[in-house]
Amino acid sequence: MNRTGGDIWLDGVRHTPSPNFDRRPDDSRIDLLVIHNISLPPGEFGGDHIEALFQNRLDPQAHPYFQPIAGLEVSAHLLVRRSGEAQQFVSLNQRAWHAGKSCFAERERCNDFSIGIELEGTDDTPYTDAQYATLSELTRRIRQIYPAITKQRITGHSDIAPGRKTDPGPAFDWARYLDSLE
Repeated sequence: MNRTGGDIWLDGVRHTPSPNFDRRPDDSRIDLLVIHNISLPPGEFGGDHIEALFQNRLDPQAHPYFQPIAGLEVSAHLLVRRSGEAQQFVSLNQRAWHAGKSCFAERERCNDFSIGIELEGTDDTPYTDAQYATLSELTRRIRQIYPAITKQRITGHSDIAPGRKTDPGPAFDWARYLDSLE
């Protein structure tokens, strides 16, 4: 772990800072981990489109799908590629803009108290062994820093934004992932 000016950046992951973050409210206690998925364009893997989206440099002319989303200001703390490579976009102690309108255990605005990890994937494409291994390792490291993130406080985007979001989707093996944390 690397602390720079109070920020928390994990060692061993590629640091790709995003401008899409801000300070958490002063009374925030980081105690939730949210698992997402993303692919750009949908169903296509590889390339730098996710990175470009999180850094506000997505070319709207590069693909028709990008035109309506190119101006979005979104981010996640971490991304796990299909290869298992991890990238960090936002310091863990800052508020990344990943959850949108959301609620967990009757607390709204999950970005205020959560860490968001994106998996390169889709709801119905099986995730890779390398992704599960990296996700498990990242989760263990995050839980060492934030012990309030218990297994019961690890959730999917679909669970905090039901009806609006479906990720990480039915292809995500929750039992495999949670069992790996023991």
